[in-house]
Amino acid sequence: MRRFVKENSLGLVFGGLFLVSLAGQAIAGHLVYNRDQLDHGGEAISLGRYLTSSDFGQAVMENWQSEYLQFLLFLMLTIWLYQKGSPESKKSDELGPESEQEQMIGEAAKRSSPRWAKAGGWRATLYGNSLLFLMALIFLGSWLAQSLTGWNAYNQAQADHHSETISWIGYLGNAEFWETTLQNWQSEFLAVGSFAVFAIFLRQRGSPESKPVGAAHTDTGLEG
Repeated sequence: MRRFVKENSLGLVFGGLFLVSLAGQAIAGHLVYNRDQLDHGGEAISLGRYLTSSDFGQAVMENWQSEYLQFLLFLMLTIWLYQKGSPESKKSDELGPESEQEQMIGEAAKRSSPRWAKAGGWRATLYGNSLLFLMALIFLGSWLAQSLTGWNAYNQAQADHHSETISWIGYLGNAEFWETTLQNWQSEFLAVGSFAVFAIFLRQRGSPESKPVGAAHTDTGLEG
């Protein structure tokens, strides 16, 4: 057990933080939802019912889709784009998908390489882009879920105020949908971009996300 915890400590800690944060969001959101319901003459609902509501689903999904969009774009852009001095960038002469020898594909694979990397052909191509495909799938799925739950919550609010409801397509063109979507996107782009630039000049000793403390500002693609 100790060995398992040590070898998976990063994933376990983040997994625990995720669950605690999600539980906290659910409890706080439930209290806010019921307060709003009572303030407008509605009825309070149970926590279980709130967890299956569009309000909770939208709140969760609008954050998930922006996070996975961040990873999706970071994976794609760092293949081809260069940031001099950043540990988050490849070196200028390494841009692109690189050769099969550099990526240990097919005949260049090692004994310990994954089976599909050894196979070459379409299987190596699929496996070589599998992380990007997964990030894209999660992003698109969570974006779709956000749009559907947001649409349902919007129409429910419209009905409560005896106003006209709209179609899903109509909701996708609604300013409210894009206001909540873009406020998440801009924060993700700012965070990733600023981190890549700050890491040129600043250091965190011992972190692989930082260059070694004594590395020059112009050194690119180094890990501490």
